[in-house]
Amino acid sequence: MCGIFGVMDKRRQVMDGSGIRQALSMMNERGSGEGAGYVAYGIYPDYRDCYALHVFLDNTCESKAVVDATLEQWGAIEHDEAIPTCNQQNLRTACTPWRYFFRPDASLAPGSASPEKDVVTNLVMQINGCVNGAEVVSSGKNVGVFKAGGSGAWPEVVADYYRIEDYEGYLWLAHNRYATASPEKWERPDPFNLHDWSVVENGKTTTYGTNRRYVESFGYNCTTSTDSEVITYLIDLLVRRHGLDINLAIRALAPPYWEEIDRMPEAEQKLNRALRFAYGAATMNGPFTVVAASPDMMVGFTDRGKLRPMVVGECADRLFIASEESAIRTMEPEVESITRPAAGEPVIGRVAP
Repeated sequence: MCGIFGVMDKRRQVMDGSGIRQALSMMNERGSGEGAGYVAYGIYPDYRDCYALHVFLDNTCESKAVVDATLEQWGAIEHDEAIPTCNQQNLRTACTPWRYFFRPDASLAPGSASPEKDVVTNLVMQINGCVNGAEVVSSGKNVGVFKAGGSGAWPEVVADYYRIEDYEGYLWLAHNRYATASPEKWERPDPFNLHDWSVVENGKTTTYGTNRRYVESFGYNCTTSTDSEVITYLIDLLVRRHGLDINLAIRALAPPYWEEIDRMPEAEQKLNRALRFAYGAATMNGPFTVVAASPDMMVGFTDRGKLRPMVVGECADRLFIASEESAIRTMEPEVESITRPAAGEPVIGRVAP
């Protein structure tokens, strides 16, 4: 039932959040008014070389002191401040959204292929894994997640609370949540993020337990009991740590059926069989559509039966992926091309270098 939306400008031309707010609100029938969220890339040009950590703090000084001390163990805080908010619609707030611009100490991850990201991963797992009144909800360079849960958290209410129209980014994801559990938790709605990667999902993976145990065996700490959190960590694991191309990573997460593999040419059979054997515990089953983003791309893929919708639009340099065509046309009335990819057919859009 959830509504998802993504838009990317292939030439990194920025767009403010007003269009994303309007597009997501067009899918309000897909939500329950108990959670919504947005993520944007390119919004912090003045701190582009820092990791922007968005943190939900409870309303005590102790929680911020714990976060400050943890960050100082892993690097240096360049600047921090409360995220500007405006609560004219009386959204029931459960925390104080805060942001840190942080420089990790890469020497703390010797021998790593991506030491800064390993440091950031470790500190996110440390903060989120402790009962300390704090939750890191985004942790990438020049990117930020803005979300809220609880009664009355419709897309337009959440957008107005965070003043989304004040931000300008070249790539946006958005999510209108149909709550099925724990709607009161602010950290529970999509999007989910870990440094480069952000994810929004419509659906429910029936393999959550297996997928969670798999990523946790590699040191990830899953704290919100949501599919999207696990999917975010799976993509980071396969792409960054295991070095898979995004096409292969998607094929590992949502592989063809065995009978389809049997009909493939021999070389393709070998590749797909190897992926299924190597990443069987990462395979996602159940009805889902996922839209994921990194600073350089936006990707969309569905389950092998396409039990949740995915509509793709293109207009000039912009790529759109959404649950409904109406959301795309709301943001871009002159959209030039609308397609509905077949089940198992991924969509991958890349930003120009």
